[in-house]
Amino acid sequence: MYPNRLKAIDELKVKIDSFRPLSADILKQIREYYKIGLTYTSNALEGNTLDLAETKVVLEDGLTVSGKPLKDHLETLGHAEAYNKLFELIKQDCIREEDIKTLHKLFYSKIDLENAGKYRQKPVIVTGADVDFPLPAELDERMKEFIAELPELRQKSHPVEYAAMVHALLVNIHPFIDGNGRVARLLMNLALLQSGYNITIIPPVVRADYIRALQDSNKNNFTPFINFISEMVLESQKEYLRIIEALQ
Repeated sequence: MYPNRLKAIDELKVKIDSFRPLSADILKQIREYYKIGLTYTSNALEGNTLDLAETKVVLEDGLTVSGKPLKDHLETLGHAEAYNKLFELIKQDCIREEDIKTLHKLFYSKIDLENAGKYRQKPVIVTGADVDFPLPAELDERMKEFIAELPELRQKSHPVEYAAMVHALLVNIHPFIDGNGRVARLLMNLALLQSGYNITIIPPVVRADYIRALQDSNKNNFTPFINFISEMVLESQKEYLRIIEALQ
């Protein structure tokens, strides 16, 4: 069980904010650093076999890694494109349904253009799990309900709680044929960026804890997932602070 780290997050954010505004050069370096880190970790959580160094080679050098599946390379390129889009979307102060579809389309179009950015047309079957995802015919309405509830959720929640809930609620709808987890993590980071927080990474080493907390959220118990994400945000803040201190 992870503790709630919101108090520590608020304290560390004050220290991070004391370095702002950061120079354009530093912001660019940080953005490129997290492009590699978030792309690697988010893909690795879903079974992508490229490690951190290989992800860096694919994104920075445009090379393929011998012996690795083509799909793993395409996921890496697609995720990086969706990551870049985040920095356009933070200019607005809300999350729109079209933004979610755009992020999925950017991530998934190299893998399956026909289904990229479109809601799934088949029910989700999860063997051995007590999960009740919406049927395809329900997705349009469920997604509109999801978007409609976000402003109130944001208003009444701590920004980190809000970002965690955005992630969990989208995964529990599972609107796309594939890539739901990666889009949810991108959307969580969009919510964090829009509130002045830094990119948050979920390392593959805590995958089991992450999945378990998500499963609890599917049963309307969001506390374990909020607490888990708060720990991930705090650890990412510590790394972010080390980076900006080193770049000064």
